[in-house]
Amino acid sequence: MAVGRPGRSLTLRALLPNAITAAALAAGLTGIRFAIAGEWHLAVYAIILAGFLDGIDGRIARLLKAQSRFGAELDSLADSLSFGVAPALILYLWSIQDLPRLGWFASLAFAICAALRLARFNAQIDTDDQPHKSAGFLTGVPAPVGAGLAFLPFYLWMATDMAEFRNPVFVSIWLAAVGVLMISNIATFSWKSIRPRRSIRLEVIAVFALAFGALLQEPWWTLAAICAIYLALMPWALIKYGRIKRQRQAA
Repeated sequence: MAVGRPGRSLTLRALLPNAITAAALAAGLTGIRFAIAGEWHLAVYAIILAGFLDGIDGRIARLLKAQSRFGAELDSLADSLSFGVAPALILYLWSIQDLPRLGWFASLAFAICAALRLARFNAQIDTDDQPHKSAGFLTGVPAPVGAGLAFLPFYLWMATDMAEFRNPVFVSIWLAAVGVLMISNIATFSWKSIRPRRSIRLEVIAVFALAFGALLQEPWWTLAAICAIYLALMPWALIKYGRIKRQRQAA
């Protein structure tokens, strides 16, 4: 009897990044389940957890030298569901279902914009001519950040208990606006472009530690403050990228 060739085994090093991506996908979909049950804070926590997992899977893949085309495609699929479909449905169920037509179109717009942004990102992976990327910037608001910004009315509602932040018209307009920011061509900061001076490294560490403590003590105010800081930094990113662009043209 002929003996077949033993199959190739997979190492934990190759599986770990994709397993983390799958966990992020599970967290995003579980957020929808919590929203259906009316457990809004758990739904948002699930999306935040998905964002954390999405932030580390790529770094772990590079650290372990386990990058693959399969992993990149899985990551984009997970991002589309966790940061496009899930936030749109959660916010629809939380507030904007009171506007069946306008609210649903706002949810559709956000989910579609997230998918389009991720499709653009995949299409440009092998493209050399990427002015924003070469300067250390991103094009448009990343999908995980867009999901975080989309929940800003919810953060404020949880922090203040003011019904105005749950107004379906306000939430619909805000959700659609964040979707537009995701597919826009504006330069936004990436982790690579934020490089604090070595002389203030201890102060930066202290700020991160305080922010983490604030997140534990006052999660909703802290998340709202993070969104406000990111929005405030967007004009600075445009100015900084414009300066780099002019320097390149002069050179």
